[in-house]
Amino acid sequence: MSEIQNEQLRVNEVINEIDRKTASYINKTMQVGSQVQEIKKEFWDDVTMNLDEPDDIVETFTSIKQQAELLAERERRKGLLDRQLLTFTKLRNTPYFGRIDFQEEEESELEPIYIGIASLMDNEDENFLIYDWRAPISSLYYDYSPGSAEYLTPSGLIQGDMRLKRQFIIKNGVIGGMFDTGLTIGDQLLQEVLGNQANTQMKSIVATIQKEQNEIIRNERDKIVVVQGVAGSGKTSAALQRAAFLLYRYRETLHSDNIMLFSPNPLFNSYVSTVLPELGEENMEQTTFQQYLNSRLAGEFDVEDPFDQMEFLLTTKDDHAFNVRRANIEYKSSLDYKKMIDDYLLSLSNEGLVFTDIVFRGNAIIQNKDIYKQFYSMDPSITIPNRIQLIQEWLLGEIRRHEKLERSKLWVENEIELLDKEDFLEVYKEMQKKKGDDDSFDDFDLEKRFLSKKVVSQRFKPIKRKIKRFQFINIKEIFINLFMKEQPNECRSIIAEFTLQNMIEGKMAYEDATPYLYLTDHIGGKKSNTAIRHIFIDEAQDYSSFQFAFIQELYPYSKMTLLGDLNQAIYLHSLSKLAIYENENIKNYKLMRSYRSTREIVEFTKDLIADGEKIESFNREGEKPKVVECANQETFIQSMLHEIIDAQTQGNQTIAIICKTAEESREAYNELNQQIQDLKLIEKNALSYESGVLIIPSYLAKGIEFDAVIIYDSSGYEKEYERKLFYTACTRPMHRLTIFSKGELSPFIKSISPTSYTSLKR
Repeated sequence: MSEIQNEQLRVNEVINEIDRKTASYINKTMQVGSQVQEIKKEFWDDVTMNLDEPDDIVETFTSIKQQAELLAERERRKGLLDRQLLTFTKLRNTPYFGRIDFQEEEESELEPIYIGIASLMDNEDENFLIYDWRAPISSLYYDYSPGSAEYLTPSGLIQGDMRLKRQFIIKNGVIGGMFDTGLTIGDQLLQEVLGNQANTQMKSIVATIQKEQNEIIRNERDKIVVVQGVAGSGKTSAALQRAAFLLYRYRETLHSDNIMLFSPNPLFNSYVSTVLPELGEENMEQTTFQQYLNSRLAGEFDVEDPFDQMEFLLTTKDDHAFNVRRANIEYKSSLDYKKMIDDYLLSLSNEGLVFTDIVFRGNAIIQNKDIYKQFYSMDPSITIPNRIQLIQEWLLGEIRRHEKLERSKLWVENEIELLDKEDFLEVYKEMQKKKGDDDSFDDFDLEKRFLSKKVVSQRFKPIKRKIKRFQFINIKEIFINLFMKEQPNECRSIIAEFTLQNMIEGKMAYEDATPYLYLTDHIGGKKSNTAIRHIFIDEAQDYSSFQFAFIQELYPYSKMTLLGDLNQAIYLHSLSKLAIYENENIKNYKLMRSYRSTREIVEFTKDLIADGEKIESFNREGEKPKVVECANQETFIQSMLHEIIDAQTQGNQTIAIICKTAEESREAYNELNQQIQDLKLIEKNALSYESGVLIIPSYLAKGIEFDAVIIYDSSGYEKEYERKLFYTACTRPMHRLTIFSKGELSPFIKSISPTSYTSLKR
């Protein structure tokens, strides 16, 4: 019998074991499901209800609590069983993807280790049929060729000899390919996986993790892991697999709600949302930095997002407006600006805070000058947030005093007459509790006092709420005053004018949002999140130095994994380097090999950027990129339609027409919509997309891959600061890249060797 037949027999045996376990788990989940339904149905029948005496109330509460805990335990158990059944379904299709034969030092037995997406033990739960790819021993598969090898376990280092390294392609329980290799991951397996069509959601390909990616995934030592990876190098995939590894490694203490992913846009959130569930883990919290800003500033300001900021810079024809905005962005994103705010905060410790009047029924019952006087009468060695806390308590005390004064006023009597029956009934119940068995109370006077107290209390509630939310501080005015001081140069004066005008109009420029919150937190107190223990930041190069400093204060106890590509730093505030932290426990990694695109596309795109020669391409053959110059609008549209139809005919399922801006995307959509069935326009608030033909702005395509990409009009990319935007757009395709030009070729294309692309004139 051949080796592949032997391996297929083992696959069949494993699938039989999976089927046995599946049947057993289905039986268990049905039983637990029945128990859950029974508990829900008879919940109140099994609860002792007695509210007559205090002891009875306690007994009733305990009874309800016990039933609720029993229900929660059964529901948790059913959830675990359901997740295990889902894992069995995945394993049945592809039980494993790798095998290593390993012999430990001083051990005579050679142990075959089969590696898959999850562990599986035989029916007696004694022997591993499959090892989870995250298990310590599985690192041998990713890190070593046959020969001497070692792996680290919680109990120490295990050394030995790897005799065999085998890779499988198994689909529907049938071995379609089997390779014995001395490489980390054989090119045959990579060709098989990477040659497939792009998907509308990222897939977790743990079978193709490379050695350098495996080190990133399993790094447990460093507080900050920084991954600088070229386009298509697998940095996002490695990061998500890192999250899965950490959840597996620390499963007793780390849960999905302790991990957060900051992604570039909601579309990307959707794109990566299935990776962790595929690996049997619950999804971590996914958000964007913009969503965080909106959660804190919406309602107070019209908050700009980075896409509108980008759109303005790419579309404005006003050079002065562009230069003002550029200066504002570059300065407001810097640590110099943070230092300016820190110095300003020091001065505010002695003078300069601005407060608002506490207004009741149109009158200032506590004036801002009195709050100011109270604040600065305190010991200046007390921090501003602590003094603010003391002011809050003082104000609430003053409000209680004013409440008492208001109860006897005429307006209260008038409002009592407008109360409804429910209010009177509530007051009557309170009176009865107050009176008890004492009949000495005058019912009329007592009722009036209770009603007056109720009316005044209701009217003062919004004021108390504002005080508790620190809305007696005029942060807006304090922020404006930062720029009202004498400016040292003309540039700062222009920035001050721009900021002031925005604030007057109720607008918040994207580059102002983080500094505004930073100032807010250092006056009212920082709002640190201690529940989050690990932060993942994708497209990290698109954050400013100021934003990173702010995030580090928000999550002071969190480890971080930062992923970025400086060649895709498309914003004016983007970082010039990813090693942003000083004196920290940091590990930097570089991923220089691109796996996404064909060799021809990588060779073309790497000539667009400085140091592009350092990028390595995976040897997957394809067509050269095409550069199509069109003489007029009619040939432009006809040529593009022909290109789309040809791409579809060749089996490309996701075809992206990438435009420079959202404005250009809308124009393209209007031109092509009547001629392409089911054409989709992707805008900044899009949450997901489906396969087919879509139109998308360049800056929204970051991090996503497509089968084929058509650059709508490359002649629009002219200025040097747009180079990285053009590079980003051109690195999105897996198989096919076509670049159209309505006018003169972009200078970025002119700088590339003509031998790296096919030139067509229409």
